[in-house]
Amino acid sequence: MTHYKTVFTTERGQRHQQAALSAAPPELDITMLRQPDKAALLAHLADAEYFISERTGVIDADMIQAAPRLKLIQRLGSLTYDIDTAAARAAGVAVCYWPIGTVIRVAEHLLLQMLALSKKLGETQAIALAASTEWGPSRRTDEDTFAYNWSNRENVEGLWQRTIGIMGFGEIGAELARRLKGWDCTVLYHKRRRLPLAVEQELGLTYVDSTALFSQSDYIANLLPYFKETDMLINAEFLAKMKDGAALVSCGSGSVIDEAAVAAAVQSGKLSGAALDTFEWEPVKADNPLLALAKQGYNVLLTPHIAAGSIAAAAQERLGDYTNLVNHINGRPLKYKVV
Repeated sequence: MTHYKTVFTTERGQRHQQAALSAAPPELDITMLRQPDKAALLAHLADAEYFISERTGVIDADMIQAAPRLKLIQRLGSLTYDIDTAAARAAGVAVCYWPIGTVIRVAEHLLLQMLALSKKLGETQAIALAASTEWGPSRRTDEDTFAYNWSNRENVEGLWQRTIGIMGFGEIGAELARRLKGWDCTVLYHKRRRLPLAVEQELGLTYVDSTALFSQSDYIANLLPYFKETDMLINAEFLAKMKDGAALVSCGSGSVIDEAAVAAAVQSGKLSGAALDTFEWEPVKADNPLLALAKQGYNVLLTPHIAAGSIAAAAQERLGDYTNLVNHINGRPLKYKVV
């Protein structure tokens, strides 16, 4: 069997790396590199035939020129702005992106979280399920007979014309922004390296500093990964900077959030609600203060770390990473081709 030298760069941890490697077809000889410096990457590219870049990472003309045997650059994710496609075209190297199913499902989950909080879903469903007579007698509905808002709920709104702030903007943030287009929302983001203007325009984004993000957003979507610098970053001090009555939704790392501080902010009314899919301790502990609030009817939505989907085998999900490489080896058309 012929083996093809493949360089795979990623920012993700060992668990994700192992899932990707276990899904790789046997004909690929893969070198996995986590956040390599340029010199190390150039050395590995010298005899590489395929280059997989997971989610992000500059691929410039120097790297392409350093890889004379390179046939294909595969970006895992939808953002290719940091790949020098002109240099790739000149070198005869194909460039493709590959949508990530887990990323898209997390973006969908964030929408669910925001919609559920905006509609006070926990509270309003509990009222409907109770079918209490306290709201008055029931009458059969027709065109002119109905009991709109028969429980007299207040501040049940939606996302139309709201301001959404995205923290930890990357592939999930991009997919969330795509799904908010057409909803007439203002989508704010902040990151250390600002996106090119063309990408901001494509995704409908407005770049702001962190102060504006906190103070202007009706919903803050946390997508921050866990690092030493982000440990408990969303704490009481952070929450105090948020707009009064804003809501927090989170599919980022659980340990980024001080759950007691979030619970206190919801209880005080500083936050209108909170929705979390990840937790500091998983499975969630019974003494988590947000559990008590959810059970008491506060606007809190908690889900058991399922935003990315109920994947039976992580490796199975990663098979798609290599589709274009296998297609190229076998002379089949490439999918999601950019160059």
